[in-house]
Amino acid sequence: MRQIILDTETTGLEPSQGHRIIEFAGLEMVDRKLTGRHLHLYMHPEREIDPDAERVHGISLDFLADKPKFHAVADELVEFISGAELIIHNAPFDVGFLNAEFNRLGIAPVDKLCAQVTDTLRMARDTFPGKRNSLDALCDRFEIDRSNRTLHGALIDCELLAEVYLWMTRGQESLMMDAGPGEGEGINGLNLAFERKPLTVLAPTAEELAAHQEYLDLLDKTVKGSCLWRSIESPAPAQS
Repeated sequence: MRQIILDTETTGLEPSQGHRIIEFAGLEMVDRKLTGRHLHLYMHPEREIDPDAERVHGISLDFLADKPKFHAVADELVEFISGAELIIHNAPFDVGFLNAEFNRLGIAPVDKLCAQVTDTLRMARDTFPGKRNSLDALCDRFEIDRSNRTLHGALIDCELLAEVYLWMTRGQESLMMDAGPGEGEGINGLNLAFERKPLTVLAPTAEELAAHQEYLDLLDKTVKGSCLWRSIESPAPAQS
């Protein structure tokens, strides 16, 4: 399955209020490896950007002054995502904006263009209920370096989400590009290779062992016999 790690930045929160996409980023993944193919676009929204949104992504209307409007890049974007599984953090947000843009141009919605949509935020909430599951929080949980991420740019968010997705789906332990020279280097010079850190095993001290035995003795008195923990530490000999 061809997969696209996807993210957008927008002028605000609600496409129903006329807010528009101003940045699109997608990274292609095949067989759980980034292929090196990507699409990164800025678009002029033909409207103002909400100050709160600009504070998050740092994209100003002045910066977008010479960028194409959505209709000028729509065909390229549709070709890139068509037939793929989309991997998106908080998918309803991005899909809602894409569908609003497509609807203006008479283009079929995402569910008709793409094989399926996978929402990593929903996956994270199912896996870690009651915990923070923002992209930042997941990067911290999986010890993914996000030192290069100062604003929520779509491309850097895609690179981070690619790593998060592989961790969450228990895939390979590194994102290596299928490219020969420069293998292991990400887009825009970011290094996407990562490894699991070895677990540190600390032996208990004599005082800790003594305290453990005292606690097991207390459990033995409570259950009036041998507590379950002792059977785990000293399994019964096999029957001949």
